[in-house]
Amino acid sequence: MHPSDPNRFARTLFSGLPGRYDVLAEVLSLGQNGRWRNEAVEHVAVAAPARVLDVATGTAGIALQLVERSDAQVTGIDLSEPMLRRGVTNVVRAGATGRVRLVVGRAERLPFADATFDALTFSYLLRYVADPSATLRELARVVKPGGRVASLEFHVPRSAIWLPAWWLYTRLVLPVAGCVTGGREWATVGRFLGPNISEHYRRFPVEWTVDAWRSAGFIDVRTREMSLGGGLVMWGTKRDD
Repeated sequence: MHPSDPNRFARTLFSGLPGRYDVLAEVLSLGQNGRWRNEAVEHVAVAAPARVLDVATGTAGIALQLVERSDAQVTGIDLSEPMLRRGVTNVVRAGATGRVRLVVGRAERLPFADATFDALTFSYLLRYVADPSATLRELARVVKPGGRVASLEFHVPRSAIWLPAWWLYTRLVLPVAGCVTGGREWATVGRFLGPNISEHYRRFPVEWTVDAWRSAGFIDVRTREMSLGGGLVMWGTKRDD
């Protein structure tokens, strides 16, 4: 399930979600989304960066965790204006307006100069771009040599035991749960996610993605499958030129 215009599709898909996005993301991930975010943030915060870019920031969840766990100034960027408006509300409520700046933009064409940031995070991004390799190169462009980068994404369990349960959950339970808890918009997301995740890893397996990170200029690229394989955190370091 690969849309012909991923950017436009993503804007449409997420346009009706911001109001309850944060709560429903936890509910529909069986409470695992927060754990995955914590793991990704830890691989960046440990380096004590001064400036961090959070790509596909959405409602600024990871941006705010970066503020909590580091002294960094954080810039969040997303192509969905409704999600960013919710993000602004979250930032204000957290008292982080002096630490977090949110801007509209595309991951494939970041409005920043080369080597602007000490570190970078991104989440649930590569399934919504036409060319993951080119996008990774663009992300690498704005990170300083030696900078940390981390990402999180849904994953397909490899275990023969857990894969059928994952398939049942994503194809049957998730759409119904989305509809019951979030209405029509979340039902649409629930129907979309399972097939989209499976198709993404059919086209771009984890091993391919690791190689793409390396080709983009990252070294020491590592992965951790989480929650019985339902989540994937990746991290690495921008190569010194």
